[in-house]
Amino acid sequence: MKTVRYALAGLAMMAGTAPQALMAAEVQVAAQAPVVSLSVTEEVRSAPDAASFSTGVTTQAPTATEALRQNSAQMSALIERIKKLGVADKDIQTSGINLNAQYDYQQNQPPRFTGYQVSNNVTVTVRDIDRLGELLDQVVQAGSNNLSGPNFFIDDDVAVKAEARQRAVEHAMAQAREYARNFGYSDVRLLTVSESVDGGGNYPQPPRPMAKRMVSAEAKAPVQPGEIGTNVTVNFEFAMVQ
Repeated sequence: MKTVRYALAGLAMMAGTAPQALMAAEVQVAAQAPVVSLSVTEEVRSAPDAASFSTGVTTQAPTATEALRQNSAQMSALIERIKKLGVADKDIQTSGINLNAQYDYQQNQPPRFTGYQVSNNVTVTVRDIDRLGELLDQVVQAGSNNLSGPNFFIDDDVAVKAEARQRAVEHAMAQAREYARNFGYSDVRLLTVSESVDGGGNYPQPPRPMAKRMVSAEAKAPVQPGEIGTNVTVNFEFAMVQ
């Protein structure tokens, strides 16, 4: 910190008065070192430990009441089957219920009303990926005619995020020191650090449509979890030091 002093003197000479007091002002001018700002994103790839898929029932009937009645009965049986397969209540969540009038459209003809269609779908979270193929087959056997997914994710991502943060810190320090040396400084000192929160993360995403060949009840559906990436973005500010 450099201190610069300015002396300001004012002298008023008026008839019958003495000189006024000397006035001084002190101005401090900060001599700051250059600052380097970095945003580092690191990804750690690892095997997922959970998956989700969407399943449900679509029914059609002449009246809305009948379409909903049929759908409710079939959907209740499907959910009960999923629970008997060992899926906890907290891992079964209704994702949408839709009721729509249906029409038959023919060329050069007015639309012809054909009835009502009801769809009810749930998102199912599977904690044991090894059982995913079995569950997909079982829901089809239980009456599901809507099926999409799966979406793989990491349920417990604490360890992989910690690894990604450590990598981000190491890379940021190396880059900041390289900048410092390029500008004639010997090292850097950390000023601020913050982490950017990504809403996506490893939370379940809307399941993708599943090919019909994967839901055959003849055999367990083939499932390949592969690997997924966990990203962490950390923002740094370093001061260059001599």
